[in-house]
Amino acid sequence: MDSSVKATVYMALILVIAQIGAMFMIQSVLANVPPAFENPSDPLIPVYYLIAMVAFTFAILYIIKKKRENVVRVIFLGAVGFTVFYVLLVTTAAFTYDLVALMVSIVATAVLMYYLVRRPEWYVIDTAGILMAIGVIGIFGISLSILPVMILLIILAVYDAISVYGTKHMVALADGVTQMRLPILLVIPKHAGYSYLEQKPLKQQIDEGEEREAMFMGLGDVIIPGILVASAFNFLPEASVAGLDANLAVAIGTLIGTVIGFGILMRFVLKGNPQAGLPLLNGGAIVGYLISYYLAYGNISFGVTLSW
Repeated sequence: MDSSVKATVYMALILVIAQIGAMFMIQSVLANVPPAFENPSDPLIPVYYLIAMVAFTFAILYIIKKKRENVVRVIFLGAVGFTVFYVLLVTTAAFTYDLVALMVSIVATAVLMYYLVRRPEWYVIDTAGILMAIGVIGIFGISLSILPVMILLIILAVYDAISVYGTKHMVALADGVTQMRLPILLVIPKHAGYSYLEQKPLKQQIDEGEEREAMFMGLGDVIIPGILVASAFNFLPEASVAGLDANLAVAIGTLIGTVIGFGILMRFVLKGNPQAGLPLLNGGAIVGYLISYYLAYGNISFGVTLSW
């Protein structure tokens, strides 16, 4: 199998694992956790999220431009540490005593953070990224119902296209993050022996037309479409279809749509140029959701509820 195709398959597996992991968290450990937003059906939440995300992105780019990468590292590593600790804590607490879960989570998080700081190889980055994706997808999945998630996916797909093909600031952000070895990009090596510590700047490789030794995928490309999968699983009413719970069937259909969108996306990526992932990933997730919802529930309300 071609090395690029093999890396693509591994990337698709990570996408699936993160979203299934988030559904497992919702089912087993997040059932009694309060949502992050007071009103999960508020359609304005995606607008607030976009404003905050744009402001944060440009703040990070400004800090990078001022050569204060250490500040960026502290911000991101702090967020990573908190998220990984939370995911490990709530997961292990579901299967053991609280004190044991706390100790296991502290030790595991400390070890992971040590390697992120001292030796952030690709497998360390990917481990942290997968744990973060599972946690963030799960939390957003219990915090946003179908309508605001749909709005969020559409808004962010448009924003991603503009930031990659228009302003190109997302490429600059990815390049800066790559050099800081932060778990915001998933890294899939094409060949054995690849070292992320020796990775050249992405922009330099693109400009020189050099074949890349690894493939990269933004963590947001895993998380954002996954929110619709998790929200469908959490918010849709229980029913039975073909021996499955209808909400699970729709979540799986949404995940299949995401994977199909990912496959189409990778046809463009393998040509060697940066691509905006969310238009195809989010589009695939939405189409998969709409089709599977209609097949499972037999109506065109699509699970949308209005809070106004």
